Amino acid sequence: MSSLEDLIAQLPIGDIAKQLGVDSGTAEAAVKQALPALVGGLEANAKEGGADSIAKAVEQHGTALVDGGVSLADVDTADGEKIVNHVFGEKKKDVVAALSSAQPAAAASPISGDVIGKLLPMLAPVLMSFVAKQLQGKQESATSNAAAQPASGGGIGDVLGGLIGGLAGGGNTSNSSGGMGDILGSLGGLFGGGTKK
Repeated sequence: MSSLEDLIAQLPIGDIAKQLGVDSGTAEAAVKQALPALVGGLEANAKEGGADSIAKAVEQHGTALVDGGVSLADVDTADGEKIVNHVFGEKKKDVVAALSSAQPAAAASPISGDVIGKLLPMLAPVLMSFVAKQLQGKQESATSNAAAQPASGGGIGDVLGGLIGGLAGGGNTSNSSGGMGDILGSLGGLFGGGTKK
């Protein structure tokens, strides 16, 4: 299964930096702050009974945004804003504040709440497409093993759990993965009490 590092490698960091008005190093550091938060929020919603609705939303987004490389021109940030609001609900401001207060060493300049606030809606639709691709691969693998099952909350939970597990398990082998895992750990309290509106 692919990891968030694989998704980050596909992102046009230079274009994201221009959109955010920051340098590339800061943009990449901000992405490594924001992506684990989005995955953690999705997983928290899935665990709280929203797995089927997340699976349907993922299916609706399809894989187009991550097929053949990510282009910001194809990203609908208005849709991204809706995803972010659904994922974090009333805790959105708390998540943005937590992400902007955890300054990674890789950032050449401070990552403000404004930068995180602009970045999350850029990343959310891309993450949904990435998860759709992971889910599609999982289903194709199951089909080839003659053990196909319909798309379900369990499937989406497994994919999100795999991405989370990749973050948690990457700490010993990759500084950047460990950093993303640390971000997720620091946000755990925010997700624990429910993220839905």
